[in-house]
Amino acid sequence: MAQPLLEVRDLRTHFELEDGVVKAVDGVSLTVRRGRTLAVVGESGCGKSVTARSILRLVEHPARIVGGQILLYGDQPSDDPLDLLAAKDKRLRQVRWSEIAMVFQEPMASLSLVHTIGDQIIEAIRLHGGVGKVEARHRAIEFLGRVGIPDPKRRVDSYPFELSGGMRQRAMIAMALSCRPRLLIADEPTTALDVTTQAQILDLLQDLQQELGMAIMLITHDLGVAAQVADEVAVMYLGEVVEHGPAASVLSEPKHPYTQALVRSVPRLGQRGQGRLAAVRGTVPPPYERPSGCRFHPRCDAFMAGKCDSTVPTRVRSDDTDVACLLYGEEER
Repeated sequence: MAQPLLEVRDLRTHFELEDGVVKAVDGVSLTVRRGRTLAVVGESGCGKSVTARSILRLVEHPARIVGGQILLYGDQPSDDPLDLLAAKDKRLRQVRWSEIAMVFQEPMASLSLVHTIGDQIIEAIRLHGGVGKVEARHRAIEFLGRVGIPDPKRRVDSYPFELSGGMRQRAMIAMALSCRPRLLIADEPTTALDVTTQAQILDLLQDLQQELGMAIMLITHDLGVAAQVADEVAVMYLGEVVEHGPAASVLSEPKHPYTQALVRSVPRLGQRGQGRLAAVRGTVPPPYERPSGCRFHPRCDAFMAGKCDSTVPTRVRSDDTDVACLLYGEEER
């Protein structure tokens, strides 16, 4: 098994609002391995994007990281890992883009509308790549071409509003990869794109991963996307990881009832007459009304009264998967 590159341990990020504290990320633990792809999946509002932003300490007031460790391992096994939560701001700025880069969910909200995409990529390269303006421009054009943008020598001087949604997403990927990071965090990189463009973006990420040897942490709500590109899958529900393991195991033989419900809700080609899709029962509860015990128990078909509503499950090993469910007892712990 590949060695870990990034290890998140008991991460907690809370939003401290006037009406109370929203525990958006509440004890998340997961591992991203070198050269591999980890897909983090779950419904909207389960804390996936906040987890991604917390890794680079990009959360802003009223959000606050209140606990945990985020360990970034060096190239040599003997190197001590860097705890990103304890790192000073100067060291963290060195890590961003050069070691860990991020592609955000909506490129129009992430790119400056008054600067060309070339100027924005060049700025990132000069800040983190240690090269001059001319070399940085050459590299920006090179990566725009690598991500499939036609006529990159002309497009480098285009503004974001002059590009289509797919081209803007490619430009964001070019910016993220321009400093050759060891880890790329991609937050819903195919949202709002048509199916053809979505497939092109996923193929592009996989090709660049092979070329650059980087790891990818993919945030998505689409299990089909996870099945296509991921080596491992972490399933999040209400701010915690409820199942984590190899993609083949998690998606074909899910252990947690929440994962099972997500898998059942995916439409399958070639199964005519299957009737209505089996949607996940109920909805994600409001942030101030978190259930006691297992957080999924009000929606769970395997609910055990007096147990699931009072006992908080811990993650245990079942086969090759870690799962947080009381259906898996002491003999599997």
